[in-house]
Amino acid sequence: MKRFTAVLLGLALGCGPGADGAPLEDQPATEEGGAVSPAMAEGEMAQEGVPQIPEGYEQLLKSYDGRYTKAGWNHYGPGYFELDSSTGVLTAHGGMGLLWYSVEEFSDFVLELDFRCTNAETNSGVFVRVPGVPTSDDYIYHSFEIQIYDAGEGIHLTGAAYDAEAPTHLASNPPGEWNHFKITFVGSRLEVELNGEKVMDWEAEGRGKVEDFVPRGYVGLQNHDDQSPVYFRNVYLRKVE
Repeated sequence: MKRFTAVLLGLALGCGPGADGAPLEDQPATEEGGAVSPAMAEGEMAQEGVPQIPEGYEQLLKSYDGRYTKAGWNHYGPGYFELDSSTGVLTAHGGMGLLWYSVEEFSDFVLELDFRCTNAETNSGVFVRVPGVPTSDDYIYHSFEIQIYDAGEGIHLTGAAYDAEAPTHLASNPPGEWNHFKITFVGSRLEVELNGEKVMDWEAEGRGKVEDFVPRGYVGLQNHDDQSPVYFRNVYLRKVE
């Protein structure tokens, strides 16, 4: 009975699984304050622990019967992404490559997702409006990468349109905590919110390495290198009519 009471007390004090389903001993000690997706922020959790899809959004990293799958996603280039099918967390390995959602091209949309960095040197990005099926690295010159790199500066800092437009400030949580991106791309207007703070509101144009961009394309996640992995989860998209 004493053992049973101790277990119940431990659960009440938050000693059970972490936010993404892993035991707390496997979680970074700072994760508790991390940002989460809209569904999780409002406590909308299904009984089996899978977050409900926010109203009006499509779940791009889909789950079936509580198990996540990369169905509909393809990978181009070196490296790969490993998916934990029970937690829905993607872990990047190697690079540089691109995991892109191949089911549909999007024009005007709001893309939301969570990401977590190993340290300040973690380098990755979220690509929007990738023009056609990637068959070479040429896509980086014709789409925008929303940068993830806390050690960068200006147009290479987290929240930037990489090499094109700098964020107003760095709004990242400390390494080990979850961050939340909200990326809105309507027409040529590109807005980025990081952890609820607007860090970019820009009338996009070809600039820096980006020669031009298309009105419609794929979205993707970058695996950059093996030095400091990045993690993603809760990838949702809402079309803007």
